[in-house]
Amino acid sequence: MSRSSYSFNRAGGRNAAMPFQKYRPFQPIDLPDRQWPSRTITKAPRWCSVDLRDGNQALIDPMRPEEKLRFWNLLLSLGLEEIEVGFPAASQTDFDFVRKIITENRIPEAVTIQVLCQAREELIARSVDAIAGAKRAIFHLYNSTSTLQRRVVFGKSRQEIIDLALEGVELVKREVERIPETEVILEYSPESFTGTELDFAVEVCSAVAQAWGVGPDRHMIINLPATVEMATPNIYADQIEWFCRNLPERPYVAVSLHTHNDRGTGIAASELGLLAGADRVEGTLFGNGERTGNADLITLAMNMFSQGVDPEIDLSDMRHVRSVVESCNKLPVHERHPYAGDLVFTAFSGSHQDAIRKGMNQVQEDLWEVPYLPIDPADVGGHYRETVRVNSQSGKGGVAFVLENHFELSLPRTLLVEFAKVVQGVTDERGGELRASDIRGVFDRTYLEVDGPYKLDRYTLEQHTLDDGSEGTRCQVSLLVSGQALSSEGEGNGPIEAFVHAVERAINERFAVDHYHEQSEASGSGASALCIVGLKDSEGGLTWGAGSSRNTVTASFEAVLAGLNRRWKEG
Repeated sequence: MSRSSYSFNRAGGRNAAMPFQKYRPFQPIDLPDRQWPSRTITKAPRWCSVDLRDGNQALIDPMRPEEKLRFWNLLLSLGLEEIEVGFPAASQTDFDFVRKIITENRIPEAVTIQVLCQAREELIARSVDAIAGAKRAIFHLYNSTSTLQRRVVFGKSRQEIIDLALEGVELVKREVERIPETEVILEYSPESFTGTELDFAVEVCSAVAQAWGVGPDRHMIINLPATVEMATPNIYADQIEWFCRNLPERPYVAVSLHTHNDRGTGIAASELGLLAGADRVEGTLFGNGERTGNADLITLAMNMFSQGVDPEIDLSDMRHVRSVVESCNKLPVHERHPYAGDLVFTAFSGSHQDAIRKGMNQVQEDLWEVPYLPIDPADVGGHYRETVRVNSQSGKGGVAFVLENHFELSLPRTLLVEFAKVVQGVTDERGGELRASDIRGVFDRTYLEVDGPYKLDRYTLEQHTLDDGSEGTRCQVSLLVSGQALSSEGEGNGPIEAFVHAVERAINERFAVDHYHEQSEASGSGASALCIVGLKDSEGGLTWGAGSSRNTVTASFEAVLAGLNRRWKEG
């Protein structure tokens, strides 16, 4: 730790560099019989995207009308059925957009639009004008109820805050009488709920529900926002459970969550809030929102998906979703973003790569169980090849995975161990990542395209009766050894053995083919064979070589000579 991080007083105590005494801890909720910790999420909530309002107002450069329309179409394609489309009373652009999708019949039958509005008369009238003509709309009314804002911003008492909310409800009831063709659902948010005394939050929300006239045939939404995330997610869950237990009108109210990410736990808070009894979640794609952002609907939905729960959002083409959002928001999605980042399924670590490779080789069609991969990348439009990439941190498992999945090339284990060290040397020298084509290039230069004294000129093969009376092969071969032509012949049980004997006579060295591997590298008329051989010398040393040709026999002969050239170079 650097000396500037802290200092010590004369008594030997540590003097903190950060003024933590300025902040007071959030007080826990008195809920000793809390139920949410023992629950699990078994179904998707009602989702509401607030990208076109909350996400849009957070942008340095807010979306232009054509971008909002493109984003709207994306949300529809994902299957979202509740979408907050703007704050029409605060922005002419938002007002015009809401009118556009209504007058041009762009709202599908199953989709309900939502507009946000403060509890102020002129804003309420303007918002009602915006939704006129829609078949159905959620009118999202809010006013701040927190202790801090009552004291610092408004200077109002509890009762004055309740009166303000009730005045807003009465204004909404009066104004929506002008648009009888539109079914209006009220949503009320006690803004800064997490900073509001729980008994007061229930009091004001209950008063609003009664004023709206909730009952068996008239439901509404109560949204409980973590406008500022003020505590750990378990405390938010306690707040939600306490609220749900104590709201008298709970049977007629959908409890909605709207978490922000000031502490970096907005997603967790939403998940625990669902366990605590909430029915609905508001958020944005990839978590865009003011300050540190909103709850990320994509991560929330995919978390459910990974647990075998239908998220009821179609994220099967994640790259397209990301592309549209990045284009409209003009903000990049981080490489490590869950489920959608460029590197989210990628392993560079050797041990991780080895585990992934083994898991992929054993995966079952009806059950996904692969180490380090919580979901199948193909389920979001990804590819298995993207899961393993090679750099200086990688090992033989990663090299094997790349060769197998990009080139369908499976190396013998002994060769794989040797080649992984070659790749390691290249990555240490060059730094950075080796692409699949780079790794294949290293393999070819190391084992296939080997310079040396031995080159194949031509050969002939014929059937031959061996000394023991069995049928074998005779090979007549012409070699170029350091540019000098040498002819030789040999016999064996097959072409390779006969070729080896002929070469041994020509160069006066003893060796044997100890390993042999052959595979096709293409299909159709352009198919070629890749042969890999391991040559064992008289002292037991093993040298690998590879050959490629449209003729399998030629490929195997070239592999033998490549191995000899490598042995000569290593001297």
